[in-house]
Amino acid sequence: MRIRHRMFICGVVFLAAIWSFQTFSTGEASKGMTIEQAYPGLASGILKTARLETLEKGVVLKTDDLQIDEKALDELLKEIDPDMRPQYEKNLFFVMEQQAVEKVLLHEARKSGANNDGTAREIILSFLSEKAAGSTVSDKEARFFYEENKADLGGASFHEVKDGINQYLLERKRQVAILAYVDTLGERLNIRLDSKWVEKQNTLAGDNPVDKARYSGKPTMVEFGAAGCVPCDMMQPILENLKEKFKDRLNIVFVHVGENQILGVRYGINSIPVQVFFDREGKEFFRHVGFFPQGEVEKQLAAMGVS
Repeated sequence: MRIRHRMFICGVVFLAAIWSFQTFSTGEASKGMTIEQAYPGLASGILKTARLETLEKGVVLKTDDLQIDEKALDELLKEIDPDMRPQYEKNLFFVMEQQAVEKVLLHEARKSGANNDGTAREIILSFLSEKAAGSTVSDKEARFFYEENKADLGGASFHEVKDGINQYLLERKRQVAILAYVDTLGERLNIRLDSKWVEKQNTLAGDNPVDKARYSGKPTMVEFGAAGCVPCDMMQPILENLKEKFKDRLNIVFVHVGENQILGVRYGINSIPVQVFFDREGKEFFRHVGFFPQGEVEKQLAAMGVS
């Protein structure tokens, strides 16, 4: 079942991005550190290497060419449905990060001499397409994918599914190329973030059932779904069985993506249901899309050491 999310930037940049949070009380000690050093997993892409500093009052982010302030973020929040606004207010770092990527990519696109016709989104997509233009898929790669996934292809021959496999692998390679390019931007741009603002946002962003479970010291399985989605509904009795069977050994969390859209976006949920498994340290171990029989779930749990 496909789902849509309100996004401030082209989803292709964040398609593979998955957020994870861990709360640290760093305060003044965080100054001069990168975001990733001070708050592991809070940022993705270009902001991982951003430096924490004390910026001018009201300024959240600065580069040598760009700036984002709190007033601009407040204006963006006003565009959000009032019922959804509290979720975004608690995840303002995520909103800011999308704004930062959009501004940086638009600036880079224009600096490169890209065609300025169209909306900001269209200019960025065209620019990123050029960065991934050299991606190709060999017959060997397609054949290897087929052999690895033959059991899930309904008995179809390689010839019957070759074009679909090529398209899937090509799109995946393009995504990897785009994400790699975005990461290099963060390394070469002089990005600074206000340390006190980031500290506050890190605390707010971690206040949700997924991150609390992840960092509880126990393995966690999160089901992202919604009521009325047939495979999601089929997963509910399985989740209840797992809660009973593993009790104190495993966290089971259900996230209704219609009611918690921001968590769905942060964790890269583009279709439902999705089961995401996290180890004792809170690191993602495995994820699966679609209905997942209890036996298969338990195989993944066993692989994580839960029995």
